[in-house]
Amino acid sequence: MEATSGTDAPVSGELVSVAHALSLPAESYGNDPDIEMAWAMRAMQHAEVYYKLISSVDPQFLKLTKVDEQIYSEFRKNFEKLRIDVLDPEELKSVSAKEKWRPFCLKFDGVVEDFNYGTLLRLDCSQGYTEENTIFAPRIQFFAIEIARNREGHNKVVYTSVQNKERGADSGEKVKTDNGGGIDETAHKGVDKRGETSV
Repeated sequence: MEATSGTDAPVSGELVSVAHALSLPAESYGNDPDIEMAWAMRAMQHAEVYYKLISSVDPQFLKLTKVDEQIYSEFRKNFEKLRIDVLDPEELKSVSAKEKWRPFCLKFDGVVEDFNYGTLLRLDCSQGYTEENTIFAPRIQFFAIEIARNREGHNKVVYTSVQNKERGADSGEKVKTDNGGGIDETAHKGVDKRGETSV
């Protein structure tokens, strides 16, 4: 017997399988590598989009959620002294830190969609997403820290760096760049003897 949608059109077997898989309790999956890979890919796509966003728009003007103000005020009320430019993983992942973060995160259950969904968070906000500079964090933790970084001007370094590279590249000037690994390189843009632009 073939499944049908509300419009009496046939529904593919694959769609039914996915729907069934999503209806199962999380415990039934164990450590399924396919599921873990799908989550990791989605988290990486989110990270790439976010980094492009803060590289293209002055982060001070970004609004990441409908409740940015609530997230920011609760975050700074609960984590007033947390250093956010360069995060200490112990401040996020230790047993005592988790005890402090848990009530904060749970306040946003039903307020922020997928508040506990896994995301990638940069430890040093002046750097990109690299294996050494990234940790896995719940979505609400990502929002709290990144909203604070944006409002407090810490993410401006990413935006300024990218804008300076683009301006320098457009004008043919030498531009000091950071390749994301902490190593400075000098980029040169010029015209070679064949009339081609080189970088």
